[in-house]
Amino acid sequence: MVTNLPQDKIGGARSFLTRFLPRIILAVIALIIFFLFLNPFVIIGAGERGVVLNFGAVSPAVLGEGLHMRIPIMQKIIKMDVKVQKSQTDAEAASKDLQETFSTIALNFHILPEKVNWIYQKLGADFKERIIDPAVQEVVKAVTAKYTAVEVITQREKVRSEIRELLKQRLMVYNIIVDDFSIVNFKFSNQFTQAIESKQTAEQLALKAQRDLDRIKIEAEQKIAQAKAEAEALRLQKENVSAQLVKLRQIEASLKAIEKWDGHMPKVTSGAVPFIDVKSLD
Repeated sequence: MVTNLPQDKIGGARSFLTRFLPRIILAVIALIIFFLFLNPFVIIGAGERGVVLNFGAVSPAVLGEGLHMRIPIMQKIIKMDVKVQKSQTDAEAASKDLQETFSTIALNFHILPEKVNWIYQKLGADFKERIIDPAVQEVVKAVTAKYTAVEVITQREKVRSEIRELLKQRLMVYNIIVDDFSIVNFKFSNQFTQAIESKQTAEQLALKAQRDLDRIKIEAEQKIAQAKAEAEALRLQKENVSAQLVKLRQIEASLKAIEKWDGHMPKVTSGAVPFIDVKSLD
């Protein structure tokens, strides 16, 4: 059964809509604009976490990556970076033998994502300057003091590993994770560096002198050995000389003289004419 509305009621409704509808639409639009102006949405980017503040108080809730809603005026969202970050700190220390060292420490770290609200509440956003830099300087001083200057150089990898492990323990208390650690620059005082260079120069000169001395000794030993060999050869030659050998050498000399003689007596002589004993050739 269909009931027909009176025409006056239909006309009144139309008149009401015609009169108030634009106002309603404007009110809704204004409300939406005002709502958007209050920024009720927040986007947490990749590698970030959101700390929720309710009228300034830190909430236990931690916002992950993505789009989130917040209560305007009441809530404020602080974004915290949880990606691996780099911290570089200059550290001075003294070795076990009281030699000054100067180093630049590079530290890669990140904060625990689920503890960003604790870090913001206890440490603040500038925790690097307040926590990491002092911890690095303190650990470097403590570890360097256990080694002499020479050990710091010769056992550098061991010193590096010890500093890294101690830093891990120290920063873990603050929910900061050490990912990597390196000593990008390391040097001693100018006086100690000059002393090392002088020592190396002296060692090189001493090594050269030792090598020269060894060479001279070897050459002398070679000459002695050569002289001994020559003396031994002469001794053996003397032992082998006999009367028959001497007579043989005389015969060989006489034969060479006969071969060279042309059969003529020299016209001018000075002294006696060489005489060859023919009987000796028998």
